Amino acid sequence: MSNELEAFIEYITVTKALSTNSVAAYESDLKSIETATSTPLIALRNETVLQVLSVIDNRRTLNRKLSTLNAFFTFCHKQHFIGELSKFKLSKLPASLPKYLSFDEIMCALDAMTLQKWTDLRDYALLLFLYATGTRISECLNTEQGDFEDSWLRIRHGKGDKERYIPVAKDAMRAIENYRNAAPYDSSALWLNSRGKKLSRISAYKITKKYLNVSTHVLRHSYATALIAGGADLRVVQELLGHVSLLTTQIYTHLQPDHLMQTVVQCHPLSKGTL
Repeated sequence: MSNELEAFIEYITVTKALSTNSVAAYESDLKSIETATSTPLIALRNETVLQVLSVIDNRRTLNRKLSTLNAFFTFCHKQHFIGELSKFKLSKLPASLPKYLSFDEIMCALDAMTLQKWTDLRDYALLLFLYATGTRISECLNTEQGDFEDSWLRIRHGKGDKERYIPVAKDAMRAIENYRNAAPYDSSALWLNSRGKKLSRISAYKITKKYLNVSTHVLRHSYATALIAGGADLRVVQELLGHVSLLTTQIYTHLQPDHLMQTVVQCHPLSKGTL
C-alpha cells in the first residue's frame, strides 16, 4: 500500500470517523487498483485506471469505485500530494426507487410464523424490530440490552459514529421481551445465534430472506416509506434514519398518486371537498 493511500485511510478513519465497513470498502477498492498495476495510485494515468476498471460490468459498482477514486484524489490534492486535480465522470444510471414492503405484507408474513422455539421468537422479534426502528443492519446487530430506556432505543454507533434516539413500538418491545425471556443464554448483546454468540449479518439476512424474501435493508426502506405515507415531516424521518443529508431522505417521497391526492384533499383548504 502506498504512503498516500495509508494517509487517506487514516484520514477517513480518524478525521472523517467513517464506519469500519466503509473504511474497509474504501481500502479494498483503492488497494485492488494498486495491486493490479503494481503502482501507487498517484503515479497512474487516468487511462490506466479506467483500463483496470473496464472489466466491471455493473455500473453501480463502477460508480462506487470511481467515487472512491475521486475522494482519494481530492484528499491528495488538498494535502499537496498532487498538483492538478482531475475527477472521473460517473456513469449515468436509470432512476430507481428503493424496494419496500407494505404494512400488510409484513404483518401477514409475521402472522404466518410458527413460534415454538426460542430462535423462532428471535426471528419474529428481529423482523418486527427492523420494521419498527428502521435501523441499519449494523446498528441493529450492535444493539445491546442496555441501549433501551423505556420505549426508546439509543443508537450508540450510527454511521459516522453519530448517536441518535429512536422510539420503539410497544409490539416490538413486547416481542423482544418474549424472545429474551425464552433465550437460554445471558448476554449483553441483544441478538444471539443458536450458540449464544452475537448474531452475524449473514444470519440476519437469511432470516429476512426466509420469511419476507427480501434483504434486511428493505425493512429500513419500508419503515421510512410508512412514515412518509403517514404524513411524517421529512426532517423528522431524516433524524430517525440518521441521514446526514436531507437529499438522501427525499428518495422516500415515492408515494402513490392516490395517497398524494388524499393528502391534498384532507390538508389543503382550497381542495377540501372539491377534488
